[in-house]
Amino acid sequence: MKRRAFVQPAAAAVSGLLAGCADDQRSWVMPEEGQPHRRTWMAFAASERIWGRDLVAQVQRDLARIATTIARFEPVSMLVSADELDLARQLTGGNVDLVTAELDDLWLRDTGPVFVNGAAVDFNFNGWGGKQRHSRDAMVARCVAGHAGVEAVKTDLVLEGGALEVDGEGTAIITESCVLNDNRNQGWTKRDVEEELARLLGIRKVIWLPRIAGRDITDGHTDFYARFAGPGVVVAGLDNDPESFDYDVTRRHLEILREATDVQGWKLRVEVLEGPSRTRVQDEDFAAGYVNFYVCNGAVIGPEFGDPEADGKALAMLTRLFPGRTVVQINIDGIASGGGGIHCATQQEPR
Repeated sequence: MKRRAFVQPAAAAVSGLLAGCADDQRSWVMPEEGQPHRRTWMAFAASERIWGRDLVAQVQRDLARIATTIARFEPVSMLVSADELDLARQLTGGNVDLVTAELDDLWLRDTGPVFVNGAAVDFNFNGWGGKQRHSRDAMVARCVAGHAGVEAVKTDLVLEGGALEVDGEGTAIITESCVLNDNRNQGWTKRDVEEELARLLGIRKVIWLPRIAGRDITDGHTDFYARFAGPGVVVAGLDNDPESFDYDVTRRHLEILREATDVQGWKLRVEVLEGPSRTRVQDEDFAAGYVNFYVCNGAVIGPEFGDPEADGKALAMLTRLFPGRTVVQINIDGIASGGGGIHCATQQEPR
């Protein structure tokens, strides 16, 4: 269940936090991912500088595969640099809306805005704590908000969408090692973060999960460890490799989640989704986990890794947890080799 490695030296942080945030006392609500979408946003951006020459073409094909699969169920808008428009159009076959933008990398879940009712929150993307060049990606949230025709909401909080999982009714799951990290929010306490997320996203209860900072570029994003399958139901990953640093932490997550309650005071139903025992790609950074699925209109899009038994169990569980939706498993070996998954590369815009 590895995540993205440190692939680029840190660039200078984007100068200054957004001013005037504390003066805006309005509040919003973030819908749960399974609520109806207007569209999915993605970014067609896989540079040799970050991904290496050997992986770029495969990652581009993976991005197109994800986009065209989702486009069977809802509209997809994909950011793409001007010099790659023709390639993106060729790979997506004209089934995806292409939007010209300047980009550093493909992780739209983190660089893009978090959509709420009638607006989009810009969480000040800073390259996962300054670990990767991000001057272009720091502008992506406002770019997407502008194309979506909604207000970009300001905040001083630094947070990536992959660090956040919500049930749409006021409960969130967040990993401490990411949001409470000095490389994002120096001096912020849990209470500070909770108060700001209550204003921005309508969150009234946060379930905090421990994680190990510094082992991957994200410092441990929630969306690789625990996901809501609807209010009251959580899908949690379990790493069964005793040599993995995630072996102990995923078991601790299960203990916490099984004892946790949502904002209504109800205990969560926790479903365990184990990773594959073997994969087509043998690499320590390969992200071999099923929890990073994406829920869109009428479907759930998840990965398959070439382990028939584990792939089949993941398919069966997602089919059971999402009745009425088509579960589609696709090959994302290129993207997974970079430590990410389908959810990392997508961002929903609610209807």
